[in-house]
Amino acid sequence: MNLKADSVEDYIANVPEDKKPGIIRVREIISKNIPQGFTETLNYGMIGYVVPHSIYPGGYHANPKLPLPFINIAAQKNFIALYHMGLYAYAELLQWFKEEYAKLPINKLDMGKSCIRFKNPDKIPFELIGELVSKMSVQDWIDLYENKLC
Repeated sequence: MNLKADSVEDYIANVPEDKKPGIIRVREIISKNIPQGFTETLNYGMIGYVVPHSIYPGGYHANPKLPLPFINIAAQKNFIALYHMGLYAYAELLQWFKEEYAKLPINKLDMGKSCIRFKNPDKIPFELIGELVSKMSVQDWIDLYENKLC
């Protein structure tokens, strides 16, 4: 789903009503739990949390004009997506997340390399998302990015 937006607030205003409460709550959880230094912005047409150029001047290697992406949330056609690059790059974090998710009395984990798909907004594990986003500092992400993804 490609929402036309010029800001995070504009993005949220354009999210379909059935997904809006989930997107808003995921955003609140991330904002409350993400370590200091990450910046919320509109990134790749989604709500993004990035390492700003003021901290990491080199930006994203594929397009250095863009800040280094870390987490994105998006309303897709059939689900709410949480993209967490740390899960893609750090096997131990991915393993921790899968184990913790399996303990929850909700649907089976639906996940790609960095994308977690939530088809039912009422079954989003907000507490687990909060814990996940708190586990990696800006410097942890930069170090991992430089050592594994560049």
